[in-house]
Amino acid sequence: MTTARAFLLFGVRNFSTPALLLDEINRFLTTDSAETGRFMSMFFLEIDSSAKILRWVRAGHDPAMFYDPSQDRFLDLSGEGVALGVVSNFRFSEFTRQGWDPGSIIVVGTDGIREARNTDGEMFGLDRLEDVVRKYASESAESIQNAVIANLRSFQGDAPQEDDITLVVIKLL
Repeated sequence: MTTARAFLLFGVRNFSTPALLLDEINRFLTTDSAETGRFMSMFFLEIDSSAKILRWVRAGHDPAMFYDPSQDRFLDLSGEGVALGVVSNFRFSEFTRQGWDPGSIIVVGTDGIREARNTDGEMFGLDRLEDVVRKYASESAESIQNAVIANLRSFQGDAPQEDDITLVVIKLL
């Protein structure tokens, strides 16, 4: 993770496109971790607020969730892509979305959120996640993030956490 972070911080200073940046990071990571068999997923998102364009690359990570509260509609920011550090010559694809209404929300999270279980073995799931985002959509990104985590913890109760839970919430203005 530290190595990937260093490659990302170095590469992001002069990158031309998200896909080419991840191609380069992937090549370095594959060489660096070839003997360990380790890899990592990443969702890289570039937000061009002046042109209202989202550009992203998925490297084995779950799609991000885009919520448009003016239409009460959820969309996946999806696309193909393998985890970083697996195939050295993999060429990543860049995906785009043009335009958004003020107040739209992007949620990037690990599968540990949706797959978290309660004491009955039931998963938190996508529907519960969407319900929380919808309910707190008028709040700040930080408030939405806190609400998701609080609802998730309440749902889990005393059940053990089985996977990592990482969550980023972005509110587009």
